[in-house]
Amino acid sequence: MHLSEVKIIDALVERLRSRTAVIGVLGMGYVGQPLALRFASLGYKVLGFDIDVEKVDALNAGHSGIEHIEDAAVARANEAGMVFTCDMARAHEADALILCVPTPLNKYREPDLSYVTGTMDAVAPYLRVGQVISLESTTYPGTTEEELLPRINAAGLRVGRDVFLVYSPEREDPGNAQFNTSSIPKIVGGHTPDCLVAGEALYGQAIDRIVAVSSTRTAEMTKLLENIHRSVNIGLANEMKTVADRMGIDIFEVIDAAATKPFGFTPFYPGPGLGGHCIPIDPFYLTWKAREYGLHTRFIELSGEINGAMPEYVFGKLGRALNEHGKAMKGARILVLGIAYKKNVDDMRESPAVRIMELIRASGAEVAYTDPHVPVFPKMRQHTFDLTSVPLTPEVLAGFDAVVLTTDHAKFDYDMIHTNARLIIDTRGVFRAVADHIVKA
Repeated sequence: MHLSEVKIIDALVERLRSRTAVIGVLGMGYVGQPLALRFASLGYKVLGFDIDVEKVDALNAGHSGIEHIEDAAVARANEAGMVFTCDMARAHEADALILCVPTPLNKYREPDLSYVTGTMDAVAPYLRVGQVISLESTTYPGTTEEELLPRINAAGLRVGRDVFLVYSPEREDPGNAQFNTSSIPKIVGGHTPDCLVAGEALYGQAIDRIVAVSSTRTAEMTKLLENIHRSVNIGLANEMKTVADRMGIDIFEVIDAAATKPFGFTPFYPGPGLGGHCIPIDPFYLTWKAREYGLHTRFIELSGEINGAMPEYVFGKLGRALNEHGKAMKGARILVLGIAYKKNVDDMRESPAVRIMELIRASGAEVAYTDPHVPVFPKMRQHTFDLTSVPLTPEVLAGFDAVVLTTDHAKFDYDMIHTNARLIIDTRGVFRAVADHIVKA
């Protein structure tokens, strides 16, 4: 290695470790925003990039826009010099560029990398010698090498010599008070050994524990395994739920009993379907890529089918319960309790509650929702509801033919719901007692 090449990596590592580097985070969502704030809290100069002008303006005014991230944290970062911008030309100022952009599926359930490739195309003209570029978005093995590497090379830069390329998957868990950005171990894989060195230096100051792996592909596969492991086990729990229900057995009681075994069993709980950006999507990223190698991932795909069918299962239970109570679905008034994808957060990504609401609306019933974390139904790429959260009172509950509990927020008054709702479809195992007006789904 030439002396000049040694100096590039050494100078970059020194800036990162001394916290004199400029950190650019692209994408100010549930992953990028807390990461950017973490770097800012350590004294780095941070640039937060996003294409949403309204979001950028709000952040520069000190408003996070995410419930579990306090506005005060954004305001402190702003006072310390953090800047949010839509100007991708400012990527040239950054010593590190971290991509935290969405990787959804298209309508054919195939990977949509347009946010990743679009972001790279936007910053490529402004890349320079001495930068480290990290992709955090969940994706299939090979994405970093197949999509980012050629774009950097096309910019006239040599990866591993001029700039350094890593993949380090996000592991955020919104609403989980036990873990935060700094305490969750960070997987880092580099395209070359020096890329790995740069990646470790980048995250080593901000994250308590760095877990280095041999390549970007290994890091990409690690992230998929983590989430597919959860998807498969939830799929098993959901299938067990349908069997137990047919047999008149409470699956939640079964799981709680099985969880007392001190070895060999980890409890996973059923629900109305999978939500969040990762778990409902990641299995399809791997199954799509596996076909390139002539492989058919039957086990993974089956769990995806089971989990994906849960909203229809819940809707079917609702329809049968209404019939048994002498009410047709068409013309019924249905209240959905909780539309965030999991309890105690405002995150709506891939929430199964939305699919259930669509099924209810399509059946000719009137649908409303209540969610203390989502006061207004947000703009979503594939779903449209012009609704606001209705107040949860005895009078409101009495005005609906049925309520469907899809997200078990701690803020709900379950005793009041139990007393005043005419019919409860419980997808979360909250109501354990047997009652004529409670249907487990």
